[in-house]
Amino acid sequence: MPHGPVSLLLASASPARLATLRSAGLDPAVRVSSVDEDQVVAAAEAGLGERLAAADVALLLARAKAEDVLASLDADGDEASDLVLGCDSVLELDGEVHGKPADVAEATARWHRMRGGTGTLHTGHWLVDRRAAEDGGTAGLVGGTASTVVHFADLGDDEVDAYVATGEPLRVAGAFTIDGLGGPFVAGIEGDPSNVVGVSLPLLRELALELDVRWHDLSTAD
Repeated sequence: MPHGPVSLLLASASPARLATLRSAGLDPAVRVSSVDEDQVVAAAEAGLGERLAAADVALLLARAKAEDVLASLDADGDEASDLVLGCDSVLELDGEVHGKPADVAEATARWHRMRGGTGTLHTGHWLVDRRAAEDGGTAGLVGGTASTVVHFADLGDDEVDAYVATGEPLRVAGAFTIDGLGGPFVAGIEGDPSNVVGVSLPLLRELALELDVRWHDLSTAD
């Protein structure tokens, strides 16, 4: 079992993920990965000889981000972080995988497809235990993907244009949020709401338990 508080490092640049973890009482450090997401997915699909399912893309990228940050921690000799969490989210629409829109035109076209319809937001999670055995470490790596069905409001063209003009859809997977300016345009969800924000708190708890870390053992904010 854990020996004292277990520290968490988030391998993600997402302010929404960090805010979600903090709102749940945790106090993670942050280190951003340098992963080329398109390259990682292309290499995996080339190796398999087929396209990856959306949920698999999310998990693949979460693992790639965690491993990239782990390598940088090891290179720096940084032993301060006990657990490293990589996350990545993608939106599945009609069997197609979508991340962040590349530009205003893509964000607008995406919302024209999404409005009045339904998509599935997949978030991959990859959690690695860096603790030494004498500190309760397991040397384990565990992963999983949480999926939440999202029902979008039927926006008019002017509403789409106004929302895209805020810039928010360009900064987030799927071109929408439920915890920001996009909240009024999400008519409902089926599943874990924190997963839509970018980190499933229930799944993270389950993954931590697989590494013999209970939620209340994780380092908390003061």
